[in-house]
Amino acid sequence: MCGIIGYVGNRDVVPVLLGGLKKLEYRGYDSAGIAVVNGQGVDVVRAEGKLTNLENKLAEHELKGTFGMGHTRWATHGKPNENNAHPHRDCTGDIVVIHNGIIENFLPLKQQLQKQGHKFTTETDTEVVAHLIEEKMKGGSKFVEAVRASLKELDGHYALVMINAKEPGTIIAAKQGPPLVLGLGDGENIVASDVAPLLAYTRDIIYLEDGEYAIANDKKVDVFSQDDKPVNREPKRILWDAVMAEKEGYRHYMLKEIHEQARAVRDTFNGRMFEESGEIYFNDLQFTPEEWAKFQRVHIVACGTSWHSALVGKFLLEEAARIPIEVDYGSEYRYRNPIVDENTLVIGVTQSGETADTIAGMQEAKKKGARLITICNVIGSAATRMSDGIIYTNAGPEIGVASTKAFTTQLVAFYLLALYVRQLRGENKDDIRYAMHELSVIPHKIETLLKQEKHIEQLANKYHRAQDFLFLGRGVHYPIALEGALKMKEISYIHAEGYPAGEMKHGPIALIDENLPVVAVATHTPVYDKVVSNLQETKARDGKLIVICDEGDEEMKKFADDVIEIPWTIEPLQPILAVIPQQLLAYYIALRRGCDVDQPRNLAKSVTVE
Repeated sequence: MCGIIGYVGNRDVVPVLLGGLKKLEYRGYDSAGIAVVNGQGVDVVRAEGKLTNLENKLAEHELKGTFGMGHTRWATHGKPNENNAHPHRDCTGDIVVIHNGIIENFLPLKQQLQKQGHKFTTETDTEVVAHLIEEKMKGGSKFVEAVRASLKELDGHYALVMINAKEPGTIIAAKQGPPLVLGLGDGENIVASDVAPLLAYTRDIIYLEDGEYAIANDKKVDVFSQDDKPVNREPKRILWDAVMAEKEGYRHYMLKEIHEQARAVRDTFNGRMFEESGEIYFNDLQFTPEEWAKFQRVHIVACGTSWHSALVGKFLLEEAARIPIEVDYGSEYRYRNPIVDENTLVIGVTQSGETADTIAGMQEAKKKGARLITICNVIGSAATRMSDGIIYTNAGPEIGVASTKAFTTQLVAFYLLALYVRQLRGENKDDIRYAMHELSVIPHKIETLLKQEKHIEQLANKYHRAQDFLFLGRGVHYPIALEGALKMKEISYIHAEGYPAGEMKHGPIALIDENLPVVAVATHTPVYDKVVSNLQETKARDGKLIVICDEGDEEMKKFADDVIEIPWTIEPLQPILAVIPQQLLAYYIALRRGCDVDQPRNLAKSVTVE
């Protein structure tokens, strides 16, 4: 959803805010704005559209100050125009608010405030907060007291940052749902929606929990609970550096992140598998064989790309655990009254650790007595804090809205978890050791595969005018077909469907003609011959066939229109390699069509409200 940053310190605040918003623009780019307290009052500059429009305006309106905040918006209430852009102010113009989320009771609050004489100038729910604080201060409350009282009247999900020009140097931040992170500096403090904007100034951070609020100035940050009691929480040290969040010469973040996958995969398994002893070890996840034996079922809860990795995880874990495993969309799981008890393990999969629907599903399961594991990329995020065990994917910051390295590292996490379960069940260590070895050479195979980038770019030039794509796979590759179709839809705006190849004759075959490119994963698995038959049916109907197959597969070259060869590996690891050509194909088709690859329309990186 929206991106938030607030700063108090001794630096010129405008470059700090703009630099932070550039790192947060993946969260929303319908409009942007900043507010700077200048000593006499507060200056607000806003612009419709992307951040560059705000930068152009700021070139004409020089703002000076060391205290302020900025916002980049993904529209919910009100059209994405300049008037509805954040920050928003009260009637006096002194109280300024930025917000990510939805104030569900904003309408009755707005009607009440209008009766009390407040004049509203926007269509947003956020503006209510500024006027509500103003009304509390009319009654004699100080700014902090007025904010505390106002928060108690808000229903919904929100991350709020609030300042008062009459009290320069004090930022108040509050969280109920969407993420807020506090960066603790030397003579300066920062609040933001994500870690990335903080890394240029500090690596010491505090994550706010739901119901908490923080009061910050240039010297300290105080955190309080919902009942206004002080919270003492040790800051966490983030190991990412600021360079990891930059493009490093790549044209887009997405392309950079595709190329980072060898490193990200290696970092995900490093330190967790020991081939000599044939053991898997997790610092933040430890079950005894007796504890594992109590589980009678596993539910995996996720959204979007993470849901596709969860489907692969089902194949891997069901084979390893030999107990029923279900995969649910987070947005559906919490509402279907799932059958969960203390013998259920629930695995939440979320890159950010803040995905609202996934977290809500995990919370529902926890209420019913389930044990929770999170597969996540962000240390200390909401999903990790509620879990009994954590597998961090160590992908580093992922800025491109369309997920790439987060997906492949999630696949690695599921593979490691499957090996860990086999270990708990007492399987042969030589078999586990062989599986570890095959994973250890995957980064090199990813690097080899990426050398085909030019070939895939040529295929994109050949097929970029297509209006529809069909992606096919069987078994463990069916979720990869779904992911390939999602990538194509997300960034190129081409309609695409992913289907199990064996289901083609149950409907999708009606779509196939000479204008339909069909992308199929056909590596050597137990169903290879059946996939070949499905693809021959495609060719018989003049479909344009692009096949992702094992190196040296001469059979596929006989009838496919185009072939992308991937290095050989064992079946459970094939999805890691098979998805990368599909990421590149979607990227280069989007580029050829002139689409905004890193910031596709209508999408945001993290969906932090329902």
